[in-house]
Parts: sequence; C-alpha cells; structure tokens
Amino acid sequence: MPTDAPSFARRLIHWQKRHGRHDLPWQQTRDPYRVWLSEIMLQQTQVATVVPYYQRFLQAFPDLASLAAAPTEEVMAHWSGLGYYARARNLHACAKAIVAGHGGAFPRDARTITSLPGIGRSTANAIAVFCFAARLPILDGNVKRLLCRHAGIEGWPGSPAVESQLWRYAESLLPRTSVDVYIQAQMDMGATICTRGRPKCDACPVAADCVAHRQGRTVELPTAKLRKALPERETTMLVLQHEGRVLLLPRPPVGIWGGLLSLPEIADESQAEAVAARLGCEIVSRRELAPRVHTFTHFRLTMRPLVCEVLRLERAGEPCVRWLRNEELARTPLPAPIRQLLAVLFHEPVV
Repeated sequence: MPTDAPSFARRLIHWQKRHGRHDLPWQQTRDPYRVWLSEIMLQQTQVATVVPYYQRFLQAFPDLASLAAAPTEEVMAHWSGLGYYARARNLHACAKAIVAGHGGAFPRDARTITSLPGIGRSTANAIAVFCFAARLPILDGNVKRLLCRHAGIEGWPGSPAVESQLWRYAESLLPRTSVDVYIQAQMDMGATICTRGRPKCDACPVAADCVAHRQGRTVELPTAKLRKALPERETTMLVLQHEGRVLLLPRPPVGIWGGLLSLPEIADESQAEAVAARLGCEIVSRRELAPRVHTFTHFRLTMRPLVCEVLRLERAGEPCVRWLRNEELARTPLPAPIRQLLAVLFHEPVV
C-alpha cells in the first residue's frame, strides 16, 4: 500500500484539474437531486449511455417534487431502455420518502441519506461530498479497481472482507481539502485511465508506486469473482396484433422488468389460444419468429416470439390489457428487448 497518502491525493487532484472530465452535465451543479439522479443512473451503466437519459429525465422531472408526484408508469417510461429497473422504482420511492419524511429537502447527512430507498453507502457519500462538502470516501466499481491495483489488494472486491478492507484504505487516503476534486479524480481515473481492460498506465499519475503496474498484474487485479455458468430459461412471447395495434400487459411491480409493460408470456405454443381468449381475443393466424436471446445478470433468457393476428371479441378481456399503436410505443415503458422486437415487427408486415 502507498506509504505517503498525501502524495497519492495530491497527484490525483493535480491530474483531475488538468486531465479529468469537467463537462458532464451533473458536474455543473451542487443540487443533490441532480447529483443523486446521476449517481443512480451511472450504476452499472456507461457515461455515454447515461447522458441523454439524464437530460431527458430532467426535462420531464426537473426537481424532486415533480418526480415524487409523477405516476409510476411515467417514471418507468423515461427509464425504459436504461435497464436495471429496480433503480427507477427505488428512485421514485426515494423521492416520495424525502417529500413525506424530510419536507421535500434532501438530507445533508450521509447516514440519513443511506436510510433512503435504493441508496447505498458509496452513493450517499458521493452526494454528501459533492453537495454538502463532506469528507468521506466512496467505493464504486471504478474506485475499487483503482485501489485494488494500486495497493495490490487480493480477493474479489465484492466480498465483505475485501470490501471492508477497501473502505478502511479509501478512508486513510482522504486529503484534508479539495475532497470533491479528489473523489471526482478517482472516478475519472477508473473510467478513463485505470480501465478494466488495457489500462493506460503510461498516463497514470500514481503508476510509480502502483503494485499491479510494478508487478505486471493489472490483468489479474482486481480479482474476478468466480462465476458459475448462467442458468438458461426459455419463454414464448405472445405478440397479439389487431388492426395495427399490439397487446401489452403490465409486469408485476417487482422482479424482472417490474412496473413495465411487456408481451404476454406462455410456456409453449399450445397455450396460445387459451391465453388469447382470456385476454379477449381469437387467433386467426400465427407465425413464429427466430428466437431472441437476452442476458440478465443472473440468467440467460431465450425468447420465442409467436406473432398472431387476432379478432377482438365483444366480451372484455382482463382490465389491465393495453392495445397500442407503433407511434405510442416511444412514450411507453417497455423493456429494451421487447422494444427491439416490436420495432422489427412494425416494420415487417404480417403475411
């Protein structure tokens, strides 16, 4: 580990001022609502993907009160395609909790922030540092990678023992001043220099005393998690079409794609007629499309689309059924794989 913590911090701060990122939209504010939104969106998502979502989200919900008051479906629609939808549900719940329990004002204390839905220690600390001048470490994926390599810390960073070690180490490196610049430097270093693959060690301001660089171990540090083969699942997606509209159903509020609209799912093609009838339809023609595979964090899903032209029966189907045209889908909260499938279908006439 570095023996000169002040030097480590000084080098990062100097690098950040000269080479770090300064033009990201959430860097131009100390509004905790905007910083919090960026921190949540950036979890497991690249900056280039987040920026347009962040800007559109703020246009729709410019402040915490407007987010708290918004219908869930509208919030999910603006998150649609960004993935990891529990983040959006927690974001909405958190906004409501701040309005209900804190008078609509974002708490300033990191411990209090951590008690809110969907906010962990690192995110809470980041908000406190950037908005309220706190002196606290953060430990997102980029920072974990930077510290593991620099100090030669072994073991998977997500394990409790290694994470605890990293928290202590991160705290020991904090400078007395310019903490916000230092924390941003760690984040930017991990994102642009100390990257997962092919780190740019020749441009790193702390390479001289980096254990991984000195020992040629940047590929093996941080230690990867031992991964089991992903379980395989299959489902048949029932695409019921009538006069240019497609039938969609809301997903349960929690779980995969929670709170979004999606296609009905069946175990196999033999269930199509019964499910269609339950939804107020009669199938008049059908065709299968090529399977589509989507990989989640914990399993791989093979989706088999079954496209059916239907008649809508006079009797009502389930009350939650939605019939939407192509032009309505852009503002509808859909999972990205379903949106992609429907985009193909609406540009390919049914025969």
